[in-house]
Amino acid sequence: MLTAQRTRSTPVLADADLIAAARRDAAAAEAAGRLTPQGAAALPRAGFPRHFVPRDRGGAAGEFGPLVSATAQVAEACASAAWCAALFAAHGRLAAYLPPAGRREVWADGPDQRIAAAVVPPQGQAVARDGGWRLGGAWRPASGVDHADWVLLASWTPGPAGRQHRIFAVPRSELAVEDTWDSCGLRGTGGNTVRAEGVRVPEHRSMPVETLLRPRPGAARCHAVPFPMVAALIFAAPLLGIARGALRTWTAERTGGPAPHPATHTVLAEASARIHAAGLLLDGAAARADRGEITSLAVAENRRDAATAATLCREAVDSLFRAAGLRAHARDSVLQRAWRDATTVAAHGTLDADAAARAYTEAVLTPDGDDPA
Repeated sequence: MLTAQRTRSTPVLADADLIAAARRDAAAAEAAGRLTPQGAAALPRAGFPRHFVPRDRGGAAGEFGPLVSATAQVAEACASAAWCAALFAAHGRLAAYLPPAGRREVWADGPDQRIAAAVVPPQGQAVARDGGWRLGGAWRPASGVDHADWVLLASWTPGPAGRQHRIFAVPRSELAVEDTWDSCGLRGTGGNTVRAEGVRVPEHRSMPVETLLRPRPGAARCHAVPFPMVAALIFAAPLLGIARGALRTWTAERTGGPAPHPATHTVLAEASARIHAAGLLLDGAAARADRGEITSLAVAENRRDAATAATLCREAVDSLFRAAGLRAHARDSVLQRAWRDATTVAAHGTLDADAAARAYTEAVLTPDGDDPA
């Protein structure tokens, strides 16, 4: 519900209208391979794209805690809607690191621009020309690109010390989109292929990826946090909601029936404990990002906790799915969709537990005072 105190720059995010739309359109989004137009339109109304947009561009410059909480709430209704919601917010944060003229251009029509991205790994080709760049080739996947206003793309370019990972902001209207998304999970995210043919990008709409590792001078807290401290946190948030939704569905199917099988006690208790622990880990990581000291150890702790939370959620959904019986294998099973979505999210490279463990070990064994990036 909107209140008299709410302004256009302080979004509610997971409001009742958005959650209702996400739940209503979940099956349709999965079948179509992209969010419905109504579902995609609900995300800006709720405030996701503007959540990290700088205040001087009309955005909220918001905190990570509310974004994690709201994303998880939406994911209980529809994982694909939550995934796109979180990424539209996250990509607005990335675009905030563009040079001032680039930021003005991206948000010239207001802070609710939906921004898709394919920035890791670098793809396509970028050639320096006419004081800017010419882009060509293909990038995939770009979640939510069918409903995007802008797209962030990344390529290798020549740099002062060798090749450089560079990001470019391109209007969606200048790109072609190929319908290639056919994943087992997150089917409604529409992570299709983007293709550019000689698209010109002025210098002020590009930046080296290292820019994301440094705080913007005088910027809000959300733009003073290095990218590695929050990337895994944002990707883990939908998985928490998926797991909560799976637990709710599994429990509802057994409520009021005959006496449960003894194994039910263990499955329910262990799955619920894993999901609860995952929520605590993500809450702590968000609080660290919003208010904690930014050090190499804090960055590594956030990566560790997000990856661990993702593992806990995936394990919980796995156990619920295995214990659900044949009904969960039906094509229209909500629990099966949750299992496919959870499996797909957990496979994202940002949530790799081994990489997080290596980063954490290096931070613990490295003396204080090193670069937090």
